[in-house]
Amino acid sequence: MTTDTDHPPRLTRLTFHGPLSEARADRLVERLAAAGPRTVLDIGCGWGELMLRVLEAVPEATGVGVDIKGEDLERGRANAAARGLDGRALFAEESATDTARGPADVVLCLGASQALSSAEPPRTTTEALHALRRLVNPGGRVVLGEGFWQREPTAEELAAMWPDADAGEHLALGDLVDAAIEAGFRPLWVETASVEEWEEFESGYRSDVEEWLAAHPGHPLAAETRERVDAQRSSWLRGYRRVLGIAYLTLVPVGPVGPVGPVG
Repeated sequence: MTTDTDHPPRLTRLTFHGPLSEARADRLVERLAAAGPRTVLDIGCGWGELMLRVLEAVPEATGVGVDIKGEDLERGRANAAARGLDGRALFAEESATDTARGPADVVLCLGASQALSSAEPPRTTTEALHALRRLVNPGGRVVLGEGFWQREPTAEELAAMWPDADAGEHLALGDLVDAAIEAGFRPLWVETASVEEWEEFESGYRSDVEEWLAAHPGHPLAAETRERVDAQRSSWLRGYRRVLGIAYLTLVPVGPVGPVGPVG
């Protein structure tokens, strides 16, 4: 019999659930705070670290993070309480599809466009952009963290990625920015994760489990866990490393889109 304490820890080495450095996060927060937001909405927030940092930078602002993973939300609530932000940050365990939350002055969607659309990729991205356009207040800001192909993957690289990986499921960077413009935005800032950011994220994503496996080689869960982690690492190193990129687009909406109201 196993207990919760027998399982390896999960993602404790990660500050952000994606290839995002402290330096880039600082620049994003500085630019968002300069716009003077009063409300922040974080779609697919995980533990909502970037949202909490925006709230720290803008003492008048309140925020709502939406996700379906309760464990991550609990981490976000604990972090908010430890930083004195629990009165200004709400973490809601619910689907973001057709969400009634918002509109907000700042909308974050970092690696979570699938939370806004059930379409097959790459329509997921375009539908998510239209949903984000409806969720942001006039003059507000959207930060979208979205995958794109840095180059067309080879058949061998696709075979090494996730199951049923397809060359058509991501846009090129130029097409991604064009899709944002078509959805009613202007791109204020276009930036992409560096190799170093990817390596920090990918290694941090597995480091808890790797250390646990080294210390518990004969554990009843070790074989299954080892197989899963080895497959994850192989998909990165043999598949999407230097092929899949992450773009961070800071977008401003063009013109009004109907009535606005508070996040809640």
